[in-house]
Amino acid sequence: MLLTAAACHDLGLSGGRDRHHLDSGVIIRVDQRLREWFDEEQIEVIAQAAEDHRASGKTPPRSIYGMLVAEADRVIDGPTIIVRTLQYGMKHYPDLDRQGHIDRAVAHLREKYGYGGYLRLWIPWSDNALRLNELREVIADDDAVRAVVTGALDKLLSEK
Repeated sequence: MLLTAAACHDLGLSGGRDRHHLDSGVIIRVDQRLREWFDEEQIEVIAQAAEDHRASGKTPPRSIYGMLVAEADRVIDGPTIIVRTLQYGMKHYPDLDRQGHIDRAVAHLREKYGYGGYLRLWIPWSDNALRLNELREVIADDDAVRAVVTGALDKLLSEK
């Protein structure tokens, strides 16, 4: 069941990122092939795990399956997160100047990954939790986060 939930948790991306977790649950629930291996109750648990994996979810996953899929779906690596945040900004906000990209990235990092941010990890002893705490320390230090974001942006711009 866990393997199936992990394999199917992003099927809904075909309809866009905003609702992909919910769309994945719908796809799982209507998939007739899954009934060859799972009963209705198991399919519901798998669908809920897919629905519950979203980083911006406001409530805890409904089962250990959802917790494990959510945890496995996270890549908490500070440099990677910072580069992806900048890349997103450069793609979606091309009119921002250099300082605008830095400010937007710092704000997003704090909103999502900072202390009190909306990203939730459900397994507090995981490697992701340890790395998130390290990232949060950097994000909380204004000079440190701006230096790291600026360095990453300069590297991205030099590679263009």
